[in-house]
Amino acid sequence: MSIVNFLVSPDLFNSIDDRNRNKKEKTFPREMVGEAKVRSEDLNLCFEKLMMLAFGGGKSGISEGGGRMEGVVITEWKDIPMELLLRIVSLVDDRTVIMASGVCSGWRDAICLGLTHLCLSWCKNNMNNLVLSLAPKFTKLQTLVLRQDKPKLEDNAVETIASYCHDLQDLDLSKSFKLSDLSLHALAHGCPDLTKLNISGCTAFSDVAIKYLTEFCRKLKILNLCGCVKGATDRALQGIGRNCSQLQFLNLGWCENVGDVGVMSLAYGCPDLRTLDLCGCVCITDDSIIALANRCPHLTSLGLYYCRNITDRAMYSLVHNRVKNKPAMWESMKGRYDEEGLRSLNISQCTAITPPAVQALCDSFPALHTCSGRHSLVMSGCLSLTSVHCACAVHAHRSASSFPHPAH
Repeated sequence: MSIVNFLVSPDLFNSIDDRNRNKKEKTFPREMVGEAKVRSEDLNLCFEKLMMLAFGGGKSGISEGGGRMEGVVITEWKDIPMELLLRIVSLVDDRTVIMASGVCSGWRDAICLGLTHLCLSWCKNNMNNLVLSLAPKFTKLQTLVLRQDKPKLEDNAVETIASYCHDLQDLDLSKSFKLSDLSLHALAHGCPDLTKLNISGCTAFSDVAIKYLTEFCRKLKILNLCGCVKGATDRALQGIGRNCSQLQFLNLGWCENVGDVGVMSLAYGCPDLRTLDLCGCVCITDDSIIALANRCPHLTSLGLYYCRNITDRAMYSLVHNRVKNKPAMWESMKGRYDEEGLRSLNISQCTAITPPAVQALCDSFPALHTCSGRHSLVMSGCLSLTSVHCACAVHAHRSASSFPHPAH
């Protein structure tokens, strides 16, 4: 058994938990540190076994219960090098990381300084208290996932994150129904380096707060506002278009208050937009798609499910700009032209679109597929579009036609 395998074994952390159980339960709720079985093995005996496994069974390189590794004498838990400890931490789950940070001050300091990614979605009942306890310690976090099935997170937890975790770049607060605008205001001032933010399902956020956030978090590249009916409005999208020029991914699914004014602001302000989900945005019209076609040449994925105001005019605008941009794209991509352009399109329930327009789109974007197993052009609920086929179907038909029919 290697030193790393031993250190991440359940026996080790169960024995540590046995020795420090009283201290742990004062710091974290029982759920946060797991339901480890109580072990009788003493922590010192555990350490001696570690040294024997790591340094040849105690016959060489060991002195008085310690060991030597690359010139470093290891006599106690605190002597384990920070690099090794962080390597161990990277191999275990986040519950174990939290447990390990309470073993001793040395481990706590090393983990708090070296930990950059943390997911607390496993905490079902005490997430708010856990965040309040951990955020002041784990100040170097760059990624923090707080996705919830049962909303427990409150504004004071997010305010604590914003007060201590200034290096945060990726934050997932999805389904945090209890959060208010106070949380976004705190993030705006405390986490200006955010590049990825998921607040899908946070129904209490207002458009004023989202717009305010964008004035400070101008590095956003990925933003998920799915289901933020109150917050995702044209006013918010105007703020995003004005302040977040690096935006590449935006989910506006089922944001019924989004209209053409907002989408056009996005198109003009976010030229590097790659993925846009407008599913359920029932107010948008062809004008939104035309603006995207004209201003977002890198768009590869577009969701228009249930956008029933979309007509052939929008489809032909995508085709026209594909043809218009072909020479420049061909030159810049050096033969990779087919890799650019739409690769995913959902026009399910867009019943005003006709087969010729969609077929023209398929012909212009070879990466759009209607064939079995590669459905990147989704047309559910559009019975009039059953005749539309992608390039694969044409090639398959030609291949089948090239073989002579067997004699009867």
